Amino acid sequence: MGKSTLKLTRKIQILVDLPTKEERKEKLDKLYQYQNRCFRAANIMMSHMYVQEMIKDFFYLSEGIKYKLADEKKDKDGILQRSRMNTTFRVVCDKFKGEIPTDILSSLNNTLLSTFNKNKSDYWKGLCSLRNFKRDMAFPFPAKTMSRISYNPDKKAFCFRLFSIPFKTYLGKDYTDKRKLLERLVEGNMKLCTSKIKLKDGKIFWLAVFEIEKEEHALKPEVIAEASLSLEYPIVVKTGKTKLTIGSREEFLYRRLAIQAAYKRTQEGITYCKSGKGKKRKLKAVEKLRDAETNYVSHRLHLYSRKLIDFCVKNQVGTLILINQEDKIEIAKKEDFVLRNWSYYELMTKIKYKADKAGIELITA
Repeated sequence: MGKSTLKLTRKIQILVDLPTKEERKEKLDKLYQYQNRCFRAANIMMSHMYVQEMIKDFFYLSEGIKYKLADEKKDKDGILQRSRMNTTFRVVCDKFKGEIPTDILSSLNNTLLSTFNKNKSDYWKGLCSLRNFKRDMAFPFPAKTMSRISYNPDKKAFCFRLFSIPFKTYLGKDYTDKRKLLERLVEGNMKLCTSKIKLKDGKIFWLAVFEIEKEEHALKPEVIAEASLSLEYPIVVKTGKTKLTIGSREEFLYRRLAIQAAYKRTQEGITYCKSGKGKKRKLKAVEKLRDAETNYVSHRLHLYSRKLIDFCVKNQVGTLILINQEDKIEIAKKEDFVLRNWSYYELMTKIKYKADKAGIELITA
C-alpha cells in the first residue's frame, strides 16, 4: 500500500517586509551571503562524502586493516570521531561558523547524503561524476525556522518571519492553487516540509513544499487504460470502447514554431535596434521571448496531462499504461526536429505527478 500523501512544490515570490530601502537591501545582502556559503558548503560536503566512500580505493588499504565508516565510540572497527552524517555537518559548521544559520547546513547535509546514497553505486562504477553545485543554487531551510505565518488584510499578503527577517508574499494575479495552499497552512490544515529560497535577479522566491493528501476517487484497479504519447498526437488514450485524442501536431507545434521564428528574427534584428541604454535596451525584446516558448510548452503539457487524468477518473481507471514508449524515444533521438520539439520527458513528469495525486497506478511499457 502506497503513501496516502505526496509532496507538492510551489514557487512563490516573497518580499522583505521592511519600511526603508536600506533595511531591505541589508537583509537581501544577508540572503545572498547565505546562498554563497550554502553553495560552497554543498561542494565541500559532496567531496567529503565521496572520499569517505572511496577511502579504501584511495589509500589501497591492506587486508589486515579494519575499516568501517562509523563512530569509533560505538563500533570497534570505526574510523570516525563521530557519526558519518555528523562528520560532514561539523566540517562546514566549523568553516562557516557565524556566516550562515546551522539549520540551513543541517537541511543541506540531510538532502545531500540522501542523494549521495542513491547514486553511490554509479559513482563507484564510474557511470556518473559528482554533482557540481552552482553559485545561484537554492538553499534549503526546515519548516521549524519559519514563524508567525498569517494573512494580513491591510497588506493583502501572507506574512511570516524567517531567520528573524520579516517577509510578505506577492501572488499577483494568481490563477493557481498557491493562495488556497497558504490559507490551509495558516489554518493548520496543511503541513509544510523542508523548503528552499531561490534568489534571482534581485528577486526572492520561496520554493514551498507542502505535504497534501492524495485525492480520493472511486477507481477500480482492474479497469485499465492504455495511452500513447507522440508528436503527431500528444496523447491518445483508450479504455474499453472509449477513446480520446488529446491535442494534435498542428495545434501543439503551430505556436511553438511561431515563437521560435520570432526569437530568431529578433536576434537577427538586434544590430539595427536603437541602443539608448546600451546592451540592456538592445536585448529587451530578446529577453521577452527567451522564456516564452518554455512557458507555452509547459502550459500545454499541463493541460494535456490534466485532460488525461480527468478522462481516467471519469471512467474509473485504476491502472494507466503508457505503451511503446521506448521505441518512440529511440526514433525521436534520430530525428533532430522531433527531439527538439517533442517534450516527452516533461509530459511524462506531469502525467506521473497527476496520476500519483489521483491514486492511479502508472505503468510504462
